[in-house]
Amino acid sequence: MITVESLTKRYGGVKAVDDVSFTAHPGRVTGFLGPNGAGKSTTMRIMVGLTPPTSGDATFDGRRFAELPNPGLEVGVLLDASAQHAGRTGREILGVAAQTMGLPRTRVGELLDLVSLTEAEADRRVRHYSLGMRQRLGIATALIGDPEVLVLDEPANGLDPAGIRWMRDLLRGYADQGGTVLLSSHLLHEIEVVADDLVVIGQGRIVAQGTKAELLAAAGTVVRAEDHQRLARALTMAGVASTLTTDGALRTDAEPARVGHIAHAAGCPLIELRSADGAGLEEMFLELTAETQREGAAA
Repeated sequence: MITVESLTKRYGGVKAVDDVSFTAHPGRVTGFLGPNGAGKSTTMRIMVGLTPPTSGDATFDGRRFAELPNPGLEVGVLLDASAQHAGRTGREILGVAAQTMGLPRTRVGELLDLVSLTEAEADRRVRHYSLGMRQRLGIATALIGDPEVLVLDEPANGLDPAGIRWMRDLLRGYADQGGTVLLSSHLLHEIEVVADDLVVIGQGRIVAQGTKAELLAAAGTVVRAEDHQRLARALTMAGVASTLTTDGALRTDAEPARVGHIAHAAGCPLIELRSADGAGLEEMFLELTAETQREGAAA
């Protein structure tokens, strides 16, 4: 289990991470979401001891990363797939990791098979790897110690659709066997498919967290009418606030049944009425982080 408590990181007068607290549980995939510059990577670097916090703590089953006697056997980490020795082969990099952790050399071949790097690719120098191959090698390095916890920052970066599906199945299987997965990604659809829990961060602060089902269910209602202005007036008169989306629908926190009754009483024919959770994670994410998005701030 990962526990992050009141984590704060200041750079001069700027708080890159501001009082962040959350828990990632065993047997579940926790999606860590936020716009660029929201504090995701800084939080993850603090968790694995690469960046010291200003205050707060991050622990793995009650211990800080630096306190783990052989961390690779307990926590698998992939923060930057490009941060690998370009002059070594993939096999050599895994061999060094295995030797450092006191593992048998046979683990190298097992992990190469697991991440689908061929014999020829394994003996190629990393400088000649594509980004997708580096990601597979990074995932292999994170998994080689058979850890109970995975901390992965953008692991699908550079993978083709088949590779993304492979990674999704790998992480889902890992969690189903009792592992803890903290997964940061800008590929919201992939997070939506694989994650059980969500932590959303914006401007260094947690703006929402909970199970995926809870957060999507709380997204409200999407309604579309032949005359959206008339419907918006009817909702306002009934004390229901609504906002107009870019595609001409109205979004409200009211339940679909109430919205339907208001529209019926106002004689306003509806084209569409549904819970907003059907709109998926992207709409929820954009709504929660609207004030921290570069494009949203410009607007």
